[in-house]
Amino acid sequence: MPLSMTDNLSLTNHFLMAMPNLVDPNFAHSVTYICQHDQQGAMGIVLTQPLDLTIATILAQMDIELKDSNIGKQPVYLGGPVQNDRGFILHQPTGNWDSKLDVTSEVGLTTSRDILEAIALGAGPQRMLFALGYAGWGPGQLEAELTANVWLSGPASTEIMFSVPSHERWAAAAALVGVDLTQLSDQAGHA
Repeated sequence: MPLSMTDNLSLTNHFLMAMPNLVDPNFAHSVTYICQHDQQGAMGIVLTQPLDLTIATILAQMDIELKDSNIGKQPVYLGGPVQNDRGFILHQPTGNWDSKLDVTSEVGLTTSRDILEAIALGAGPQRMLFALGYAGWGPGQLEAELTANVWLSGPASTEIMFSVPSHERWAAAAALVGVDLTQLSDQAGHA
């Protein structure tokens, strides 16, 4: 029986780990943090696709002077294929920013300039991940993909989001639910 939002299944504040047979380059071996999931669909930030860009580069393009060079060295991630010309800052704590979605009481997603200015001064959130773009699903689309075993879902961990190196996040997120994705076949089964 297909999953639906009428079953009150919300994956907000969960990880989606791509199953080994998912070959879409936007999502292969990825972990996506779901920031919002309701009857209108879902949106999340891919945590495993660092780009050849740093926060310093983005701030320079926006004419924001960088005062903290350590922050400037942090990578920028491809957050997903939707609006990948727009910046999204996933952060902890949530803080008080102009355009922020509180994912939980501790994790926020912000798109406004004020957070970038604070980050440049070294006064931004304690932990953050800067992404260009997001992953999005229409009504019922994510539920259908879960039913088709495209994704493994499980609870999110801020340690994995912000502290684990990006190339280790896929395995670490799956380990939270007791799965070793490297032991699963990348071939789909057919009866």
